[in-house]
Amino acid sequence: MSKRDYYEVLGVERGADPPAIKKAYRARAVEFHPDRNPGDHAAEDRFKEAAEAYEVLSNPQTRAVYDQLGHDGLRRGGGGASPFGGFQNVEDIFNHFGDIFSDMFGFGGFGGGGRRRGGGGRAGPARGSDLRHDIEIDFVEAATGVKREIQFEELVPCTRCGGARGEPGTSPTTCPRCDGRGQVVHTQGMFMLSTTCPQCRGEGQLITRPCKECGGQGRARQERKLTVDVPAGVDHGVTMRLRGKGAPGERGGPAGDLHLVIHVKEHPDFVRKGYDVHSELAISFVHAALGHKTAVPTVFGEQEIEILRGSQPGQTVLLKGKGIPKLPQDGGGAGNHVVHLTVEIPEELTPGQEKLLGELAKELELEVHPVKKKAKKSGIRSFFDKLREDLG
Repeated sequence: MSKRDYYEVLGVERGADPPAIKKAYRARAVEFHPDRNPGDHAAEDRFKEAAEAYEVLSNPQTRAVYDQLGHDGLRRGGGGASPFGGFQNVEDIFNHFGDIFSDMFGFGGFGGGGRRRGGGGRAGPARGSDLRHDIEIDFVEAATGVKREIQFEELVPCTRCGGARGEPGTSPTTCPRCDGRGQVVHTQGMFMLSTTCPQCRGEGQLITRPCKECGGQGRARQERKLTVDVPAGVDHGVTMRLRGKGAPGERGGPAGDLHLVIHVKEHPDFVRKGYDVHSELAISFVHAALGHKTAVPTVFGEQEIEILRGSQPGQTVLLKGKGIPKLPQDGGGAGNHVVHLTVEIPEELTPGQEKLLGELAKELELEVHPVKKKAKKSGIRSFFDKLREDLG
């Protein structure tokens, strides 16, 4: 996926000075902060996007590389720049830009600081980030339910340092700026304001020898497999929230959630509307006139239906309870299956067939005459086209 221009992300001109860039980022951070937009994944993505843009444009070296070579230059590491876009969750951003959030909100966010900080200002248990995974299933699987094994990447504690971030056998040193408290005190007249230490970012400690395996991040990417149960009745675009199946927490914090987004493939013969299933059945004009019994496919296999004598194009046959099972929150039970009839007229006839039809026409005294009343539209295909358009 192509990235947006970083200046566009922050809403500044390319010649903007550092204070203007910082001010623009602060405004974006306030607007899209997760605590102001709970559950809004789009806002969280914009929050991460703004942090990534600020990380590049606030550094003179990386900004120069970006101005000259764009995103490709950063990906190649030109001019000493390193790859960007590594913010996996909002906690990474709070940790990386703690001084800015301290200036803005006092303790790291609208409540984010309360989640991240323990007593004495040092980092306490942190909940793992939520993860998103998209899964595609077919129409019948959505109707009947399915078990599916999914595979995705997540950040886990580094196996070399165990998440401590430093080389094994080494210990972090006490931050000289805050004396290990994780916060610094500013005096303004008769007021005292305590903010997160900008040097250790509230940790109270500094890593002097970062772990060679994870580069001092304390976490590494790992493939994970998980078997999930997709219940019968889910629809396209539904998001399933699997609590505790997201990224593991830090420092003893709980795991995040996994958001499973369902994508249902279109079926060549069925169209879903709510919990009802619609299909069409082409019958001969003879069966329409005389009536007929036949089997039609449903999401649960074939079902016999009876076509009444004198059936007209566009009429329907209702199969009660043969539609999509309803989710428990919608009361249980199931929708219906609606079969739309269309009558096929033969385009070519043998001489014998023509003779028989001619005799039938004489017997019935059939004549061609104008329609005196408005006929119903029998275009079943147009019905299906409109139905698909309505469903997006």
